[in-house]
Amino acid sequence: MANGASMKSFRSKSLPPKAGDGSGEPPGPGRNGDRDFHGEKRSNETHASTGDPEARLYRKGNGQPAKLAFMGHALMENRHALVVDVRLTAATGMAEREAAVSMVEAIPGGHRITVGADKTYDTKDFAANMRSLGAAAHAAQNTSNRRSAINGRTTRHPGYAVSLRIRKRIEEVFGWIKGAGLRKTRHRGTARVGWMFTLTATAYNLIRLPKLLATA
Repeated sequence: MANGASMKSFRSKSLPPKAGDGSGEPPGPGRNGDRDFHGEKRSNETHASTGDPEARLYRKGNGQPAKLAFMGHALMENRHALVVDVRLTAATGMAEREAAVSMVEAIPGGHRITVGADKTYDTKDFAANMRSLGAAAHAAQNTSNRRSAINGRTTRHPGYAVSLRIRKRIEEVFGWIKGAGLRKTRHRGTARVGWMFTLTATAYNLIRLPKLLATA
């Protein structure tokens, strides 16, 4: 989710700013003056937002602009598509899988479960972590110039196809949460944004419950 801090606040961590870096230059005159970022190299290692130091520069995909952001993660149960856990983390390349492991680890009980996920989770480490937690990783196979970590013993199981079909409903959860005001956060810091993310996910469940009870 995009952070509310302006990209103009993404300044060099070095003090004083490096000569010719441009990142230490203040905006132009006026209430919302322009800054010229052309030719300026910026990364999370060298820069930070003065408006929200915990937000990180993140690009969702190729061809998309990098934005200051946090990453929200949700775990949904398959039967009723209710959210059972959420996490808010820094926006990093490993955050999705790390948060998934943390949420599965927190599930009470010792019964074996399956965890549906998209191609991002098709890695040897994630599959191994799920096995260690008594869970089967039902991730969509990523075979683009690589070998999938999800083997035939998993894909030929009838439950695998079911998991791949149902796991797409998690997009409904995130779509609702974004529409409820978290497409771009108004708050700053992991604690406050995380609190709002949890509250909004709870609201999603409360709205779904009457519909589920009506069909019970």
